[in-house]
Amino acid sequence: MRRDTAGAGPRPPADRGARRDDRRLDVLMNVAFLTLLCGALLRFVLNHPGSPRLPWVIGLAAALAVLQLAGPRLTARFAPVRARRRAELCGFGLTVGCWVVIVLLAPSFAWCAVPLIYTGLRSLPARAAIALVAVLTAFVVYAEWQLRHGMDPNLFLLPPTVAALATGVFLHMRRQADRLQALVDDLIRTRRELAATERREGTLAERQRLSMEIHDTLAQSLSSQQMLLQAAERTWDSDPAAARGHIRTAESIADRSLTEARRFVHDLAPADLAAGGGLAQALRVLAGRETSDALRVRLLIDGAPALPLPDRAQSALLRIAQGALANVREHADASVATITLTHLDDQVVLDVADDGRGFPPSAAEAPPGVRGHGIAAMRARVGQLGGRLTIESAPGEGTVVSAAIPLEPQ
Repeated sequence: MRRDTAGAGPRPPADRGARRDDRRLDVLMNVAFLTLLCGALLRFVLNHPGSPRLPWVIGLAAALAVLQLAGPRLTARFAPVRARRRAELCGFGLTVGCWVVIVLLAPSFAWCAVPLIYTGLRSLPARAAIALVAVLTAFVVYAEWQLRHGMDPNLFLLPPTVAALATGVFLHMRRQADRLQALVDDLIRTRRELAATERREGTLAERQRLSMEIHDTLAQSLSSQQMLLQAAERTWDSDPAAARGHIRTAESIADRSLTEARRFVHDLAPADLAAGGGLAQALRVLAGRETSDALRVRLLIDGAPALPLPDRAQSALLRIAQGALANVREHADASVATITLTHLDDQVVLDVADDGRGFPPSAAEAPPGVRGHGIAAMRARVGQLGGRLTIESAPGEGTVVSAAIPLEPQ
């Protein structure tokens, strides 16, 4: 139920769906390849039981099966990331080479080229894929000619026609997919620009609102206090009672002004951030302050900021960490809590995990015993910055609160 607290948050559903479809298609191609391979091998064994080529054919068939099934997995596991693409192409080239040899020995294996053609179209550039399809089709025509029973023009017409049709359709669909992806990228970029514009406009509107509030309250009250104090100074010797009345009135106005000032600064930059050192230092101070005999709070920092983290994002993440730790302290009955700050290329992720009692997933919106609007406030803070808040928990397995905030290029 719990995930790695240093993770980057849940992947978008579209990405997960695309990966799932790719895996299903890979399974289908592997099943088709092995079916054709086993059928061709059985045909050769039944028709040529005493052939001296039989050991070679069996060995090459086994090699093809291993390359088709285990090759991609071995490449993904052992090849360095930078050389993985080259290793995949080398593995595919070895598979094609084994197929060519086995077709020369046993033409029955010709139609195993169909999955290979698909793999080539999928993994190679258009020109290289077309050249590969032409070579594989030529070997299929050769194999069919070797297996012919009489003269049949379809031996020379059918394989090239089918290969050309399949290649044309596949390349057309790939170009359409590329165009669609370009449109999606444009839409995402436009949406981000629009969101950035709306945030800027919101910031300007908030500044204007605050300036009007300050003018109508603090500025006017300060002006009133100044006038009252000046009046008290003028009447201090001639009418002490009136002077004291002016001072009491100024004191009352100052008290109201202090209340207004506190309202203005409420929920702005926390004191831990104002002290300097950035979000990481503020979280470190928070972890030290929250650690006690009953609860040990750890802080993990993963990566370095790729882009400057805006003040609003730092403030929101610190407030979320404070709220999450307050819930842990009051309701989780936990002994260890871990704060993980993960810096990625396009987002920053804050995870707060504990080993407490947890709660059922159905209660994630309003966990039992949690009072007030803590989770709603966390979700609102993240939503204002275009991010996402997720809560994962189960009875007896603790809780993970994860806040992911995207980073916009400056």
